[in-house]
Amino acid sequence: MRRRTFLAALPAAAVAAPALAQSQFVGDPNPNRKRPDVHGGDRVDGANFASRSAAWGANGAAGTAHPLATQAAISVLKKGGSAADAAIAANACLGLMEPIACGIGGDCYVLLWDPKTKKVMGLNSSGRSPKGLSLETVRSRAKDGLLPSWGAVTVSVPGAVDAWRAMHERYGKLKWAELFEDAIHYAENGHAITQNVAFYLAGSHKRFTNPASQIEEHANFLKVWAASGKTPVEGEMFRNPDLARTYRLIAQGGGRAFYEGEIAETIERYFKRIGGWMTKADLANHKAVWTSVYKTGYRGVDVYALAENTQGLATLQMLNIMETMDIKGMGFQSAAAIHHAVEAKRLAYEDRARYYADQDFYKSPIEWLISKDYAAERAKLIRPDKILTPVYPGQAPSKGDTTYFTTADKDGMMVSIIQSNYRGMGSGLVPDGLGFMFQDRGELFALTDGHPNIYAPGKRPFQTIIPGFAMKDGQPWLSFGVMGGDMQPQGQAQIISNMVDFGLGVQEAGDSPRWHHGGSTEPTGEAQQGVGELNLESGVPEATQKALAALGWNLKPSLGGYGGYQAIERWPGRYAAATEMRKDGVALAY
Repeated sequence: MRRRTFLAALPAAAVAAPALAQSQFVGDPNPNRKRPDVHGGDRVDGANFASRSAAWGANGAAGTAHPLATQAAISVLKKGGSAADAAIAANACLGLMEPIACGIGGDCYVLLWDPKTKKVMGLNSSGRSPKGLSLETVRSRAKDGLLPSWGAVTVSVPGAVDAWRAMHERYGKLKWAELFEDAIHYAENGHAITQNVAFYLAGSHKRFTNPASQIEEHANFLKVWAASGKTPVEGEMFRNPDLARTYRLIAQGGGRAFYEGEIAETIERYFKRIGGWMTKADLANHKAVWTSVYKTGYRGVDVYALAENTQGLATLQMLNIMETMDIKGMGFQSAAAIHHAVEAKRLAYEDRARYYADQDFYKSPIEWLISKDYAAERAKLIRPDKILTPVYPGQAPSKGDTTYFTTADKDGMMVSIIQSNYRGMGSGLVPDGLGFMFQDRGELFALTDGHPNIYAPGKRPFQTIIPGFAMKDGQPWLSFGVMGGDMQPQGQAQIISNMVDFGLGVQEAGDSPRWHHGGSTEPTGEAQQGVGELNLESGVPEATQKALAALGWNLKPSLGGYGGYQAIERWPGRYAAATEMRKDGVALAY
């Protein structure tokens, strides 16, 4: 039976949404504008903060950050395509329609439920740094020990297209070229820009044309996204014929057409022209890898993550620590529940900074990090009445703006997939005539000697993007993710807690007010001082905010940084799909 919402049993103060008179939009081109001092409406059923109910269907489902991408996925499913086919079609559309978060210039990770083998499969398609770019050169481009946010020195090989190839070869049902039809159509004929995309495109225009950014060149960015002198506004039609041509080359030539042939040659010429380092050989050497998945139990639910060079283990570490506590007893949106979860995050992120890196270069003590014994040891450090300061990583034994979307099909396959250019649109660099921007993922390399994540040629940088997946009673239950930099493990843990501890539905779990903590040690090895900043969405009860401030948390209001959520929950014979109210997305099922 469908679980009933728990809200009726909660005191009114626990679900109140206090007014926020004025908050600055993060990265807003017009920081002086105000948001209305109004919060939502009334619902006859379900959580009063929910933006909508879940979408239900028996044959398939999809949730993405753009309505047209979701429609493309559903169209593929209705044609008889697999969930993998639908994910590829959606991703191609998102690269066009949501360029502020993703595209074929970025990387991709997948967790996939294979109904034939009855296993959760992991796919890592994270690209490596150029072979011809030395640590000495990288250090010469750094400032204050940190790599620049934009430009060629932070560009690593894009992995997205080879992830598509690997998925299609193993799980595809439709012809490869069919999966690009919608994306090519909209790239050639145009589509209307959505609100969230318009907002962040304007911010990117301001950033990339700022002389302080010191990007090698931004003429191609302007040509593709600001040909009229400004980026398109909400509702304005937008075309990208360069990307349409690139997609046609990939559709006709297969997944390797991105890494070999005309596209690769164009990329190499471009980097030679601007003084960059990526070559055809770097591209040709990239291959997506089916890889190990890891899991932990959280109150009867098995939660899965990728390790490799991602931060996926942080979700498992947070949940392990939280499981030692009576989160439910502390109360939904209570100061105690948030305080303990944030402390779990801080402890996990110290390990993230110390031990997470490319496993080809450094063997992280994974089994120890996600063990229940280690979590119990770390949980003992947390005090209910005091903030833990300072926070250190554990001592290991001697042996040792992104888009998320999800699809599911009539055969039971569920695809949890995340794809990103990293910071905003990426590096600012657009190869001549190809219509996409390269990622700047290399910014996350460390430059400290001996650090596991130190830069090296041909190495995969630490990655923030992580898909999520969970099983219940030995059956696939939830394909989910929360996009957004270091918010991702924090968001994933909040979703699982919302559903498992507090009984929220799949849509309500995402609409629930979130917290975000920043200021842990970064994966670059650069330490942050103090307790960091705790951002609370305005829906967090005022009493909770006051209690957290009294504990000493440094509260900073923020309209942004809480991630973007999509999910599909599997029920016997049907799916429930959810989407993020903070983005432009849509979830559909049929």
